[in-house]
Amino acid sequence: MAQLNKSSLIGAHKIHPNPLMRTSMPMQNYLIIGGTGGIGQAIVEQIIKNSLHKPMHIYATYHQRQPNLQADNLSWIQMNVSSEASIQAAIAEVQSQTDHIDWVINAVGMLHSESNAPEKGIRQLEPDYFMQNMAINALPSLLIAKHIKPLLKAAENCLGLSAKDAPVIFATISARVGSISDNQLGGWYSYRMSKAALNMGMKTLAIEWSRTLKHVCVVVMQPGTVDTELSKPFQGNVPEGKLFTVEYSAQKLLEVLSSMTAEQSGSFVDWSGATIPW
Repeated sequence: MAQLNKSSLIGAHKIHPNPLMRTSMPMQNYLIIGGTGGIGQAIVEQIIKNSLHKPMHIYATYHQRQPNLQADNLSWIQMNVSSEASIQAAIAEVQSQTDHIDWVINAVGMLHSESNAPEKGIRQLEPDYFMQNMAINALPSLLIAKHIKPLLKAAENCLGLSAKDAPVIFATISARVGSISDNQLGGWYSYRMSKAALNMGMKTLAIEWSRTLKHVCVVVMQPGTVDTELSKPFQGNVPEGKLFTVEYSAQKLLEVLSSMTAEQSGSFVDWSGATIPW
């Protein structure tokens, strides 16, 4: 599987885009929510790698501590996704630095906490843990959409004739277990329901934006089972060859997003681009 060689690109925690890249090309701006998580940081690193060939700027968010990863075209912004005020302030900071955002990817999510694991049965359901799942997995993408819309609209206005085949992207990392029709095992009430709620929210957003942001593609993505802290307690049940590195998953997700069209807004797809049933 293709992997990003961090030692050759990062060095002393700093990545430098190619200084000879053509400045005449339009700047493409990315906002990665949760840029310090396993998948989120891998996406940031992959976009920086891609920026060696075209001008890009990445705005990435962190929750509490800014990471050491640096690049000339990377700006870190603090955001607490469970607070609308924090989301609004972070987007306002982005807006003070650029007039448009071409891609948004929300990579924030939770599966377990220090005191709670996914429920095996209904007897383990705890209201506080359930609401925590909803607050982190389901609600933030809607709040981000609420406040980021003007920056997406500005990007849409710049697309011209390429808008249909190269739309503005609003993507959220979800999970296959959020599919109601694919549920064959049960359990995991809080996580399943929060991801199903996320999926419904993004589907509804895609319908609304099809009338007001015709060249924005809203997409929900399943990254595969990835070797991160989120999945670590459950990796023993993963079939051989199905546990992906964060670098591989990030690369595949970005490839799929790069191939999406405006007509595919409202899609639920996996890391290979295959459609997942709702």
